[in-house]
Amino acid sequence: MSSQRVLLIEDEEDVAFIIRFLLERNGFEVEHATEGRAAMARLRGDDPVPDVVLMDVMLPFHDGLEMLEVLRSRAAWADVPVLMLTAKAREGDIVRALELGADDYVTKPFLTDELLARIRRLLRRSR
Repeated sequence: MSSQRVLLIEDEEDVAFIIRFLLERNGFEVEHATEGRAAMARLRGDDPVPDVVLMDVMLPFHDGLEMLEVLRSRAAWADVPVLMLTAKAREGDIVRALELGADDYVTKPFLTDELLARIRRLLRRSR
């Protein structure tokens, strides 16, 4: 069985390093976009869709909520689980992300085991 693919959209280098290390150590293949333009190009491209997307909200060029709308509007991406991972912890931000189609929302700082468990739960539900 091939490893499950994660698209990580995160501009903070330290956070991205920790998440990538955690996921790769647990058998995931990680593709990383560091800012909104690269992520938007990936969403609009023809490369195979990942199994799950982890996306920050606050990003340079395009924010995560804008990208979430684009992602959900593309047929190939419509059912890909999306976990928002952000420092924005206000109820309004969480509600907006969930209403736009996010499947889960985790605030930074996060617990690594909890993040991994949430990713695995999303992957189980999407099978």
